[in-house]
Order: sequence, then C-alpha cells, then structure tokens
Amino acid sequence: MEILVCIKQVPDDAVAVHLKPGTQEVELEGVTPVVNAFDTYALEMAARLKEAVGGTITVITVGDEETKASIKNCLAVGADHGFVLHDSSFAGTDTLGRSQILAAAVRYLEKDSGKPFDLVFCGREATDHVNGQVGSQLAETLGTGVITDLVDVEKTDTGVCCKQQTEDGYRRVESPLPCVVTVSKPEYDPRYPTIRSKLAARKMTIPVVTKEQLGDVSVRKPGFHIVQTFEPQKRQAGVKLQEKNVEDTVRKAIGMMADAKLL
Repeated sequence: MEILVCIKQVPDDAVAVHLKPGTQEVELEGVTPVVNAFDTYALEMAARLKEAVGGTITVITVGDEETKASIKNCLAVGADHGFVLHDSSFAGTDTLGRSQILAAAVRYLEKDSGKPFDLVFCGREATDHVNGQVGSQLAETLGTGVITDLVDVEKTDTGVCCKQQTEDGYRRVESPLPCVVTVSKPEYDPRYPTIRSKLAARKMTIPVVTKEQLGDVSVRKPGFHIVQTFEPQKRQAGVKLQEKNVEDTVRKAIGMMADAKLL
C-alpha cells in the first residue's frame, strides 16, 4: 500500500508566544519548531496501517531547509521517504494555495516513482492557524474522496473503513481508494523513536522538490487580508467567597453582582 502523509512544521504549542512589542508579528525567537500535533497522529495511524497490510510511507511538507529536521523526525518513527517542497513563491500562500502545491507534489512523486498513492493522510488542522481546510481542499484538487476527523482506519477489500469522530459520537465511513483522510486525536499516542531509528534518520538525504520540478502549479496569494492581530486581554482573578454556608455565599454573590449593576 502506497501511503502519503502531509505534515506541517509549526511553533511548539507548549510554549506561550507573544506579539513583538509595537508590531502585529509573533515573536518566535527561542521557540522550537515541531511537527504539528495532528500530523503526528496521522503519521502514527499511517504507520499502524503499514504494519497491518504492508507498504511504504512517504512524508512531504511545504517549507525550507529547516523543515528537514521535522521530516527526519518522521523518518525515525515509521516513514520510509521524505521530501521538502520549497520555492520562495510558496511563502505566504493560503490554505488553497498550499493544497494546490501538495497536489502537484502528489502527481510529481507518483510520476517519478511510477506508483500511485492509495491513501493520503493529513492532520485535522494545524495548531498555528487552526484552519482545518487543507485536507478537504487537497482531495478536491486531486479529485478524490475525503473522510475527515478520523480516529481509526482499516483496509478492506474495496478500500478503507474509517472510524470518524462526530459531534454526537462516532460513525463508520467507507471509501474506495485513492482517498484523502484527515486525522483527529486517536485513542493511542504517537510512538517514540529509538536511538537506532534516530541515528538512521539523521543519515538519510531529504530531497528538495522545487516549483520547476512540480511543473504547472499555480501559487496563489491569500484571498483575504488580516486586518489586525492582537493578544487577548488578561482576565482579572476572580473573587473567592468563603461564607459559613451555601445560603450566605449565594446571598453575598447576588449582592456583589447587584452592586456591580450586573442584575
């Protein structure tokens, strides 16, 4: 089974970030870039599927030389090949433009290897912009089906059967191949690399695929304009009421709200 996983390198969301003073730019100095969390779930799901049915996993990302580190991290936990899609014109594109770049890469890699991809994995959303659009847009560009918010997937005789997370619970969805899927948080965590796999990944060469190699790919600029970026105001600490009993506590709370003209 030929599997493709699309990843994105993002700032570590475990670190609090702030705007640069007097600007609307995020201060990222000292913030370590990592693989987007939902993309690590997608890679783990792909690795488990590969272990179950066999096959090859290829990982791609739109980025620069620095993103090679994220690709190598993926190679250390189950991926077989990795590519960086880089061109100066790729910077600043929106989700639709990014999905078109990824679609062009899919076609390029399929032609180069002579093997079509059966299943394309994406994370549900990226933790930096939280748009959640690339997976569906990629499927539309490729002309394939798409199943979103997966928490499990298995191969069937006719394609794949996926456990999809919904607002009310879960449901089973089937699709023929090829297909694009987006992955939510499954019941298991991504695996950790071993020392041996990390050393092997470090030695691997990560090819850079350019716009010229991708061929006729239209790099669109964002179809929107960000008017303002700002940090939410810090909320004041609440007041803790410690009365003798519940009745006195409620009475005190109502009195405070009345004084503040909230009632």
